[in-house]
Amino acid sequence: MHDSTLPAPSPGPLRSAAAAVARWFDTGRAAQDLVADDDRIDWLRVAPFIAMHLACLAVLWVGVSATALWVALASYALRMFAITAFYHRYFSHKTFRTSRVTQFVFACIGASSVQRGPLWWAAHHRHHHRHADTVHDVHSPRHIGFWRSHMGWFMTRGAFRTNEAAVPDLAKFPELRWLDRYDVVVPVLYAAGLFGLGALLDALFPGLGTSGPQLLVWGFFVSTIVLFHVSVTINSLAHQWGTRRYDTRDDSRNNALLALLTFGEGWHNNHHHFPGSVRQGVRWWELDISYYALRAMAAVGLVWDLKSMPASLRDARRTRP
Repeated sequence: MHDSTLPAPSPGPLRSAAAAVARWFDTGRAAQDLVADDDRIDWLRVAPFIAMHLACLAVLWVGVSATALWVALASYALRMFAITAFYHRYFSHKTFRTSRVTQFVFACIGASSVQRGPLWWAAHHRHHHRHADTVHDVHSPRHIGFWRSHMGWFMTRGAFRTNEAAVPDLAKFPELRWLDRYDVVVPVLYAAGLFGLGALLDALFPGLGTSGPQLLVWGFFVSTIVLFHVSVTINSLAHQWGTRRYDTRDDSRNNALLALLTFGEGWHNNHHHFPGSVRQGVRWWELDISYYALRAMAAVGLVWDLKSMPASLRDARRTRP
């Protein structure tokens, strides 16, 4: 007879490894085995992420061309905009409105950045704003140090699951739930597309000096890894280095260099002062590329109802002129 008072047996190393591999392709698999406060790094599950870093070394074999560099830059810019304007300002904060089609298109572009699905991303970010720089903030450098806040937090078992209860407005869309569950599909298709583009250019325009492997390495691996590390500096560096215009309850700071690299996200103290604003560079000289692009999209009707920081809040709780 089974004694119900005894703890359930552990799944064993083989079963745990199989579950981790299954979650490479289907994040809904074996989710019940994960514990929300488990801060151990799941090395098997993050093996593909480590492999992507190593794949960047392939530039030594595929070489470089002007075409590859331009493709890598365009790949970075398009996906950075999708992360900053849509994953962050739209899915996380609802700072503007858009159609269901545009919503899904930019959700797919954001997913190609290998930063998980839009529900997972938004749920974690909303949690961050509720608990910014407290012990409950899973990527606060104040409590867990630079590297853990920069990248270690999302490698943990506890951070893997999507808390759909935090994003009911997004979870009502089945296409977004599918994209979130099978978040590996879009990056794989994107990588394959870049390889195919390189092969096509090699066949039709050999003078460009590019190839399928070269565009795959530069346009996907190098571009994706640079995009990742630049975008997550907002978790790590933008809560340590920079200036504070507003006396917020967290450690957020404005950093002009990070704002340039992240298309406006570096005006982080402004953002934490009023997260509901589509514009994060509140002064005319604070460059906010994502905001300018959204204004252009609004001009042609792709987005609308862009929310801004009220003037009363813009001048409130100031700590410096």
